[in-house]
Amino acid sequence: MPGWRVTVTDRPPLTHVRSGSELRRWYWTLAELTELARTMGVPRGGGKLALIERLAAALDGTAAPEHARRAGSARQLGPPVTVDTVIPAGQRCSQVLRAFFRDQVGKGFVFDEFMRAFIRDGAGRTLGDAVSHWYDTRAEAARERPVAAQFEFNAFLRQWRRAHPQADRAAALAAWQEHRSRPVEDRPGPSRTDTPPTDEGRTTVR
Repeated sequence: MPGWRVTVTDRPPLTHVRSGSELRRWYWTLAELTELARTMGVPRGGGKLALIERLAAALDGTAAPEHARRAGSARQLGPPVTVDTVIPAGQRCSQVLRAFFRDQVGKGFVFDEFMRAFIRDGAGRTLGDAVSHWYDTRAEAARERPVAAQFEFNAFLRQWRRAHPQADRAAALAAWQEHRSRPVEDRPGPSRTDTPPTDEGRTTVR
């Protein structure tokens, strides 16, 4: 695939997509998906991946995935809390818990993926158990983690910079524009070995 000319003519308008498989072949922004959901009467909450699944189900005429109950409707812990406080179902990563954990483990505490998962799935366990979980997961948390699928742009840029350490941000954005313009089975990926044009020949990214 020589050159870096961006071609987007093959991607159909989102309103012309007629199946879930075709929807998943292409990259769509959250704004595009939200507008399609609005016109189709599909619920728009739950994040980009959940929205894609609901739209795909609607296009295929199948049952949509069950929409998870919002944690905001559940009882939330209020101060004071201690190491013996039991985590209720639906508890959020609230400011009350943030203050508690910072008091227990220090100001470096953050709700990373390990702690978010523990609070989300830890109903019936105590905040003391959560503190132990924090310490038990620090070695794993220090390792580089894969970027979640809904953050495809961030994942692409991270891989691009690793493969092309001398290229600038404009080149990375041009590569991303080409990548996202193609169906999933024909994407060049961030590790291609050719380089983007420079100066007058550089692709303009919108």
